[in-house]
Amino acid sequence: MMTELKNILPPVIDLSTKVLIVGSMPGKQSLEKQQYYGNARNHFWPIITGILGVEIPENYSKRLQLLLENHIGLWDTIESCEREGSLDAAIRNEKPNDFKTLFERYPDIQLVLFNGSKAFQVFKKHIGFEILSNRQYQKMPSTSPIPGKNIKSFEDKLKDWRVIQSYLTS
Repeated sequence: MMTELKNILPPVIDLSTKVLIVGSMPGKQSLEKQQYYGNARNHFWPIITGILGVEIPENYSKRLQLLLENHIGLWDTIESCEREGSLDAAIRNEKPNDFKTLFERYPDIQLVLFNGSKAFQVFKKHIGFEILSNRQYQKMPSTSPIPGKNIKSFEDKLKDWRVIQSYLTS
């Protein structure tokens, strides 16, 4: 049975954010915990801390602080949708978040990284890449632990995600 879901996670962003990582819709565990990438098997936090060369903070608020200190923001393309379970493939009737306002408020975002195909497809369909005309953007391999047809090893994902580094030091 399809469940109507509201994305309760606000954007993690401040005026120094240079890189915005955009997911699709938090999975069931993340919504229950009210945390981005709350599934312990998701590769997101190990990838980010691997790039930054630090340990993963135990405390969630310290994880968010680590992102902001390194000019990295988080948000999702989907504000609400219908979905059975946690898989992106099960998402239906999605309503996008308001990226126009976000980019007006945070003009220093230089790079938008889409965490997986669904985030990229929803953004393309509902928002459009024209809004990113002054910014770089790229579809990244998903950090999801769910095996897919184009699954990459953790090491390959980490290598791809290192594109962030040049934006954090500039």
